[in-house]
Amino acid sequence: MARRALRDPLTWVALMLAALLALLPRAEGLFAFLFPWLERPIYQQESFFALLGAHLGLVGASSAAASLVGIIAGIAVTRPSGAEFRAIVTTIVTVGQTFPPVAVLAIAVPVMGFGALPALVALFLYGVLPILESTVAGLTAVPDAVRDAAHGIGMSDGAVLRQVDLPLAAPVIIAGVRTSVIINVGTAAIASTVGVRSLGLPIIIGLNAANVAYVLQGAVLIGLTAVALDLAFERVLRRMERWRRP
Repeated sequence: MARRALRDPLTWVALMLAALLALLPRAEGLFAFLFPWLERPIYQQESFFALLGAHLGLVGASSAAASLVGIIAGIAVTRPSGAEFRAIVTTIVTVGQTFPPVAVLAIAVPVMGFGALPALVALFLYGVLPILESTVAGLTAVPDAVRDAAHGIGMSDGAVLRQVDLPLAAPVIIAGVRTSVIINVGTAAIASTVGVRSLGLPIIIGLNAANVAYVLQGAVLIGLTAVALDLAFERVLRRMERWRRP
């Protein structure tokens, strides 16, 4: 078990992330050597652990809302009663994603004020499209013969959806959630422009103060977080494929 864990890329990325979170505050000498012109080469206003927790909370909340809306909308427009609304729903969601998150924040802040709410709205709009598209793709890929066989043994439409369509479409749906979450891990950095704590805070402060070290520290942590989550989703998908094998 231990050897298998050491061969797992997720283990190594998680260890690297944990090591950086613990060691960065103590790496002033290294960053002073790399950036000798900076008076304060290490971001110390807040704990990197606290910023990571806030960042993941923001991504988790927005991704949960995007997943709920995207999956429900995807199910609705692939049912016979909602097929006529498929083009409209897809267009609306696509238009929502075409707005850059910064533009959404600029519009939302005067209405909602500074804080987490406008950031959550921007991340939700940016994250819902991949989930909707993957849900539609996964459900429409279920063979009609499988549905006909399920109806043939007396299953209702609801039972077919729960016991046939969704289990077969689950890997594709989760792949869409994976894409949405990874996008939002990077996009959540801009939330710090409206007063939200996240790993984007060192980047924003670094850009304003021309402090390259701050930008580098925030960017590396965000990148490793995205890689770790991506590998975690990959593990989930691999296990699902293993369970689906006869």
